[in-house]
Amino acid sequence: MSATATPFEATVALMPPPLSLYIHIPWCVRKCPYCDFNSHGLKGAMPVDAYVAALLGDLDQDLPLAWGRTVHSVFFGGGTPSLFPPEAIGAILDGASARLRFAPGAEITLETNPGTAEHGRFRNYLAAGVNRLSFGVQSFDDTCLKRLGRIHDSAEADAAVKMAQDDGFDNINLDLMYALPGQDRAMAEDDVARAVSLAPTHISHYQLTLEPNTLFFARPPRGLPDDDDAWAIQEHCQTMLADAGYAQYEISAYARPGRQCRHNLNYWGFGDYLGIGAGAHGKLSLGHDGRIVRRHKPRHPSAYIDAAGTPAGIAGEESVTPPQRPFEFMLNALRLLEGFDPAHFEQRTGLPIDSIGAALARAIDAGWLERLDGRIRPPPWASASTTTWSVCSWPEPTTSVPACNASRGGIIGPCSSSSTWRVPTAARTSRPRSIPATVMPSTSKTVRCAVDPSRCCCAFPMTARCPP
Repeated sequence: MSATATPFEATVALMPPPLSLYIHIPWCVRKCPYCDFNSHGLKGAMPVDAYVAALLGDLDQDLPLAWGRTVHSVFFGGGTPSLFPPEAIGAILDGASARLRFAPGAEITLETNPGTAEHGRFRNYLAAGVNRLSFGVQSFDDTCLKRLGRIHDSAEADAAVKMAQDDGFDNINLDLMYALPGQDRAMAEDDVARAVSLAPTHISHYQLTLEPNTLFFARPPRGLPDDDDAWAIQEHCQTMLADAGYAQYEISAYARPGRQCRHNLNYWGFGDYLGIGAGAHGKLSLGHDGRIVRRHKPRHPSAYIDAAGTPAGIAGEESVTPPQRPFEFMLNALRLLEGFDPAHFEQRTGLPIDSIGAALARAIDAGWLERLDGRIRPPPWASASTTTWSVCSWPEPTTSVPACNASRGGIIGPCSSSSTWRVPTAARTSRPRSIPATVMPSTSKTVRCAVDPSRCCCAFPMTARCPP
């Protein structure tokens, strides 16, 4: 960076990242009490033809922002996109691919409600161009499903997934939620076991949250697990998923090798995406003038249909300024366990990595981030999937062990069999928890850190490096 440049002056050429296409289908059979998405319960027949025409008119209006670029993934989200017949999904894909170049083998995902599955329907979605399904299962416990307001039961979820597999789909995600009303750890583990038994290629496993403007937020359901119980559910389910061959690659995403969701990876990599449909958002990098713009569409379906393809069809547009870009980039990239390449930051933001050098140095010094193999990433102990902890002592067991640096994931206090170790917030993704020393190896033995035997680890993730 030049001596006269401001800290957030875009002095690096902005390289357009991969481009995705998001298509929003806003209708669902019945809105769930926890859902804060732009979804609308059916109150009559869907205006399928009018909506398809509106989507293509909407895309025509966005095309000048993406001339000559290739679409690498498409995602139909909702709402319940599987309410649209395969013929309508095919018409949308045909229209989009006539306007934009699709990469060979582009990932094309359709969100699906198990309660809308029909024999032969999945085969027709496959013929229309969809090659990945995402089932909103949420739970295999019928009582939990009723409490969540879902329209399907566990038998329908099981049958829908098998039906899709029989119809030729070999790339399937299952959405599961945990910390549900009335759910204990055994129930959550059974959900994971049922999901794994269906052999999907991807599992999204995330905690129920009470979002503003939802029924659950206004009237919280009874029987929600507390933070410690939710954490125990998360830990044990993550271990089950890992043991079953689903590698965690993002906060709530687990996949078989090579089956990570490419569309979501583009989001998390601060990639570009066109967003068409009621309430859809898009983000585009304009390399010719160094701008990054966000654009969103009218939220209500009828207003969207009326305005699509006209100036009124753009509900808002704003530039992501250089000072805003580091936060937005990190908000996405640090969801990934692998973190990011500094060159990737420069290409996607147009900013030199030195523009955030001081902030990165502070974060690395505090143990929140680490540099490894040319990447900047959360340290291994920050992964919620780390469940095995080791107690390290000095060579002489009688020697008092100095307090470990809490900011580096250590545990405050000497190593003694009577201690209760308190995990600092820095070492967990939820609030601190107390762990009795009795669950850890005895300090009468010398337990060395595998990476650096000369250093004390106290209670430190065995997968992590020793603190300096």
